[in-house]
Amino acid sequence: MKVYEEQGGYQSLKKAFDQKPEEILEAVKASGLRGRGGAGFPTGLKWSFLAKDVFPRYLCCNADESEPGTCKDRELLLKNPHLLIEGMILCSYACRIETGYIYMRGEFQDLSFIMDKAIEEAHAKGYLGKNIMGTGFDLEIHTHLGAGAYICGEESALLNSLEGGRGEPRMKPPFPAVEGLYAKPTVINNVETLCVVPYIVNEGAEKYASMGTEKSKGTKLVSVSGHVKRPGNYEVVLGTSTREIIYDLAGGIRDDNELKAFIPGGSSVPMLPADQVDVGYDYEALAAAGTMLGSGALIVI
Repeated sequence: MKVYEEQGGYQSLKKAFDQKPEEILEAVKASGLRGRGGAGFPTGLKWSFLAKDVFPRYLCCNADESEPGTCKDRELLLKNPHLLIEGMILCSYACRIETGYIYMRGEFQDLSFIMDKAIEEAHAKGYLGKNIMGTGFDLEIHTHLGAGAYICGEESALLNSLEGGRGEPRMKPPFPAVEGLYAKPTVINNVETLCVVPYIVNEGAEKYASMGTEKSKGTKLVSVSGHVKRPGNYEVVLGTSTREIIYDLAGGIRDDNELKAFIPGGSSVPMLPADQVDVGYDYEALAAAGTMLGSGALIVI
């Protein structure tokens, strides 16, 4: 907590609380931030869909991360838990939410201890609880472990599991923004998505929107695995060539073999042959190539 604060952590709250909730929501809209869990839906627009004047409302952070090849959210939870808490506070303030949940896959038990400790620290500093920083805004955040079911990464199945039921997708409509957790309006965002919000509040929507492509704004965490020399998580500006990610950041093909194919967004998206390695790593370019960016898991073959 001390190191996080020394490096500018929680500074965005002071800026946010000097503004109206609607202004934070509009800033997230203007930034062009899209959901980093796989669907790529505009985040600010998603928040604006919450049913009007219906309370209580809930925020569910999707930390299920079950897509094979994806390990970016785990790194954020492990190494920067307060960034997620700060993002959840900002989202909750913008959407007038007083209760948030972090839903983690069952295998993340070690991370649940880390998050619980970070939540306690944020409480002790007055960033969570009643009357946060004297603003009259209240927020409680809780962690919840699933039981390892892949389907609970789907947002409505996550809600069923969080309520204590079987993890099965719900029929839509109604959508979670209208009738979600406990049949109340609910925002569901991925870990990475919420972790971007403090940057947008601190640096401004325009600065974030200046990165990336026209429709894919900002940066993206990419989990690179497979036959590369330096597998790992890399943050790239959207629109970066996939070749650059594989050959520059990840060091190229292991044992100096030739690239055969790559799966750009996790094992549930179509793979591409080696001759398409120059495709831009963004939502539109990958869709035009016949695949998806998905959760950002680049599996190299």
